[in-house]
Amino acid sequence: MRDLERELLSKGFHRIAGVDEAGRGPLAGPVVAAAVVMPTGAQITEIKDSKRLSARQRTRLYQEILEVGTVGIGTATSGEIDKLNILQATFLAMRRAVTELAKQIKIDYCIVDGNQPIPHLDIAQSEVVKADASCYLVAAASIIAKVYRDSLMEHYDRYYPQYGFAKHKGYPTKSHIEALGRYGPSPIHRHSFARVKGGLIS
Repeated sequence: MRDLERELLSKGFHRIAGVDEAGRGPLAGPVVAAAVVMPTGAQITEIKDSKRLSARQRTRLYQEILEVGTVGIGTATSGEIDKLNILQATFLAMRRAVTELAKQIKIDYCIVDGNQPIPHLDIAQSEVVKADASCYLVAAASIIAKVYRDSLMEHYDRYYPQYGFAKHKGYPTKSHIEALGRYGPSPIHRHSFARVKGGLIS
């Protein structure tokens, strides 16, 4: 999973970051992005796309990545999602993650999961579709973003327990849709989303 990284290293790039996000699909909560740099010799063998790992595996790998690598995390709130739209809010979270990482370590290249580059980023980058499944650094970023976002949703569950955020993390499960119909949207719901507007289910 480090072929692209090795190719970039051979071209003279030394500090390569993987960038990925979590939380584009939910009806509530922020979208979270992570940017990760790992030492060239580091190899946490179990790192792979966060969707292919159990919650317990992700939590353990999250700690290992933080111990070995350098990490930046960025978020865009549900209010920013409503204002900008989910795509632009995702880019905002990614820029914030890269900015936080750049405060700790000089970055000269980003590998970004997706089919579009991050706008207004003053660092060389490549966008790679499904990079979280093929690129070690992006897979590491996917784990960081997923675990961090899940912990945020578990925190929000304490304030809005009627929605079950700790269980479904804001995704449109049957129980979440039923809770929305019963209670209407909370302050952290994405009010611009069709299934959330006015607490009505479309």
